[in-house]
Amino acid sequence: MTAAQFELIDETEAEAILRWRFEELVRAGYDIGSALVLASHVEVDLHDASSLALRGCPSDTAVRILL
Repeated sequence: MTAAQFELIDETEAEAILRWRFEELVRAGYDIGSALVLASHVEVDLHDASSLALRGCPSDTAVRILL
């Protein structure tokens, strides 16, 4: 999802999407702070982010790669 697409959805849906992204990132192994940062950057591909964590990439390194 692009940032422009995200801005077009209503607030309730946006909140649900951000919560879901955060939960998926935590489940993949990100620490809470990194998960919050990545979840809020909707232009970051969730599959790419999860893949990095699941392959053992440290959270801070993954954030630098993805952003």
